[in-house]
Amino acid sequence: MTQNYKAGITSPAFSSLTGQLVHLIRQKPVSQSDLEAAALFTLDAMANSLAGRRSEPGRILLDWWQARPSTNGPAEPSALGFLAGALCHILETDDLHRASVVHPGCVVVPAVWAYATRQPVSGRDFLTAILHGFEATTRIGMAVGPAHYRIWHNTATCGPYGSAMAMAQLLGLDDMQAMNALGNAGSQSSGLWQFLETGAMTKHLHAGHAVEAGMRAAELAAFGFTGPPQILEGEKGFFRAACPDANPDAVLADRHAPWQLTLSSIKPWPSCRHTHPAIDAAMELRRHVKGDIATAHVETYQAALDVCDRPHATSEYEAKFSLQHTVAASLLRDHVDFAAFGDAARRQCADLAARITLEAADPWKSAYPNHWGARVTLTLTNGETVSAARTDAKGDPEAPLSRDEMVAKAQMLLTHGGVSDPDAFIAAVLALAQDGPAPELSVNG
Repeated sequence: MTQNYKAGITSPAFSSLTGQLVHLIRQKPVSQSDLEAAALFTLDAMANSLAGRRSEPGRILLDWWQARPSTNGPAEPSALGFLAGALCHILETDDLHRASVVHPGCVVVPAVWAYATRQPVSGRDFLTAILHGFEATTRIGMAVGPAHYRIWHNTATCGPYGSAMAMAQLLGLDDMQAMNALGNAGSQSSGLWQFLETGAMTKHLHAGHAVEAGMRAAELAAFGFTGPPQILEGEKGFFRAACPDANPDAVLADRHAPWQLTLSSIKPWPSCRHTHPAIDAAMELRRHVKGDIATAHVETYQAALDVCDRPHATSEYEAKFSLQHTVAASLLRDHVDFAAFGDAARRQCADLAARITLEAADPWKSAYPNHWGARVTLTLTNGETVSAARTDAKGDPEAPLSRDEMVAKAQMLLTHGGVSDPDAFIAAVLALAQDGPAPELSVNG
């Protein structure tokens, strides 16, 4: 299809960045191993949504959901997607794509899951939509540049593109319609880091909005609603508005790379991903250190300090975004689990956390964002110093969780979320790779 939106631009589905991105994604082959990887990432995101119900923000979201005006029919998919997306991003255990600094699962999986709850979808179509959504949100995320991340939350700003691209697959949109969906999804990009100052619940709203914005943009595109082809690279587009050091070439770079989903990371601990390499290193030291700790020093990359330099965590949420607390917890507690961020744990760790210093240093500073690493050095009261370092965090593609570890994590999350039969739920999700049906999204069960 050729349509002149303005002079000099023809065939926008192939000349604009979003149009070319649609084409790139739809040309990528999908193997059985890709489907199986997508099923595991789908399981992780679903389990996070269900576990997120058992939290203070989750309870507020569910109270709001129940208080909405009643209707005779089921909730529309985009509204259900908003709720599932917001719930997914609460416990800080959802996936992360390093190079884009996007949490793709919480903005893509809820969209597909909510749609499949209302319309029959085959397992292969379900997982293919997941792969498409991950690809769109992460490729755009890789292009925004590091300056964007200092003010803008990449999951929030790049997320609508991912949910829109996933929905384009499910709705059978042609390339022009998919480009329109991405254009209107991107026009709704938003999400600022200001909430970190007070530990407000805004981050969960970011994920929910990204899901809903992309879903609605795709639904409208199916009816012929047009969007800006050059939403990314245009003079008044996303990169110009919010990305001072954007790299537009990254959107289409290395088109024959594996699916970005397979290059994403799974989080083993319920805290900001930037804390994980330091947690891993500190846990190694805890197993070997004999003697009292006088001080600790963490060397890592600048983005980790920008987001997680918080020596005095006054709430569970602040503790999840505190390198000082997470390292102290790793050194003083047997497990870095949900309890490691509660009131008792913060009291236990406060003294040591106050004696932990941070520094952005090479090689970790230069290696970021391709590698997220850290070194933890302890000075003991007897004057001895010991250290441990990580080039990559556990759960990264270079140090992946095994299938059994991912299933065990899902069991932990589903049990925390009150799911009555976690094993049956896990089996149903993993069966998507054999074209099985998706389990229903129920926010209350």
